Amino acid sequence: METGLRGKSVLVTGASGGIGGVTARAFASEGCRVAVHYNRGRERAEALASELPDAVVVQADLTLEEDADQLFGDVRSALGGVGVCVANAGVWPERDVPLWELSLERWESTLAANLTATFLTARGFLREVARSGHGSLVLVASTAGIFGEGGHADYSAAKSAIARGLLLSLKNEIVRVAPRGRVNAVCPGWTASPMTRSSLADPELVGRVTRTIPLRKVAQAEDVARQIVVLASDEISGHVTGQVVLVAGGMEGRVLHE
Repeated sequence: METGLRGKSVLVTGASGGIGGVTARAFASEGCRVAVHYNRGRERAEALASELPDAVVVQADLTLEEDADQLFGDVRSALGGVGVCVANAGVWPERDVPLWELSLERWESTLAANLTATFLTARGFLREVARSGHGSLVLVASTAGIFGEGGHADYSAAKSAIARGLLLSLKNEIVRVAPRGRVNAVCPGWTASPMTRSSLADPELVGRVTRTIPLRKVAQAEDVARQIVVLASDEISGHVTGQVVLVAGGMEGRVLHE
């Protein structure tokens, strides 16, 4: 099926990482002009952009308001605007820390890297939508925000806010400036990426986390990227907004496999 995305300008935040990089490739394969965002992974972002036609590289620390605002100015200058935005940038703190031991520093850092970064990205994009009168925003949350994740209450709280309160508010707000504007979210489960590579190298952990998954496997970044493209497409998902798609092999909040 034709996605209708050819020629659109797409910003993918956190594109120097696993899911973000594969997502940027997926949009490029649909004929989009892609802005590859990074914060610290400059070499990875530049290597990726060099392989994509008409791609540009943009840097910003999305926890900083001035950086986030400048990001959209840079993309507008390079691509003439932003028709699709994928708010993918985020950080999963690998260390398991129960709440009674969780420091305020880590709590605030995790919320800044995930929730605040998504807020500033969404705000910048909606300002672009107000100029153009159209646009599609895809938020990247997590199954941790749906089912919770022991030892990562900070991350779960941030992703839950994205997949519920923020998403459901933005899908109502975007139509104030774009009558056909849409906002949706994906919630990946355990996905093979540079962020999770060391954890998923442990077979015992993989066995434990897949006990709640009917398909009993870890997702690949391509699984998530394809769903993002589908949600971004007005041709395929033109009457879909405010929805959360779990890309998690049917994960449930209960044990399915012994």
